[in-house]
Amino acid sequence: MTLKSRLLLSVYAPAITGDDGRTLAVVRGMERALPGLRLEWEISKDGQPLPLQQRDAWLAEAARRGKFPLLCNGDERNPVTISGLKRPASPLPDGQPQLQVHAKLPLDATVLVAAAAVLESVAEGACSFWGHASPSGHGSEVAQQMRSSEHGPEHSPRGLPMLLPPEELRSPEIPHYLGWINYWSAAAARALGFPDPARDAELLTRARRTASGGWVVPLTDAPLDLDNITHLDVLRRAYERFPEVGGRAAP
Repeated sequence: MTLKSRLLLSVYAPAITGDDGRTLAVVRGMERALPGLRLEWEISKDGQPLPLQQRDAWLAEAARRGKFPLLCNGDERNPVTISGLKRPASPLPDGQPQLQVHAKLPLDATVLVAAAAVLESVAEGACSFWGHASPSGHGSEVAQQMRSSEHGPEHSPRGLPMLLPPEELRSPEIPHYLGWINYWSAAAARALGFPDPARDAELLTRARRTASGGWVVPLTDAPLDLDNITHLDVLRRAYERFPEVGGRAAP
């Protein structure tokens, strides 16, 4: 990984309906997980960082309007950003809108060590269903796994399984796909059947339980690199182990 590599983090949680404290919990948790990080700047219309004099009050006011605005660390050389996006309700029965929180960080030595803790703090702060942290470029691989029709191919160009579009999944606890470091809430872990001591021994050497009863599960020690045949094989085996991911299991 070069210093220009990025770590992209996404978690999926219940939508913001008012100031329930989750936006501030996410931001403060991320700052605790990454020593020295201060997310106290917004970004102007021309892309310049602007200091926030009362960041916490600013976040609370935005939450009351159902918003999670973009924050950054004010460092244009090594930018860290976080924001939230409202996802529309699923067309499935009982579908509800969701909050998707995105963060981008430089994948340097400091972030590499703290990556699992950063994901955990953001996911737990948002009361997320599931989430992941992966190197930049992973999204383009996942895009090739999305099934566009029932008559499409069974595997992506890399031999990974095809996945249902997110709006077709039967519940918000079902992860859309797998990443390098995965966050599964207690409900998501139950849906996946994790952990099974017999089948998950290798994953459990890296996994850890969270305060809410969820799990943080890295698939590999180093950032996932699908040009590395060993990493690709680990990802294939993880998809085989968890057919619920991406809606591939029989109902």
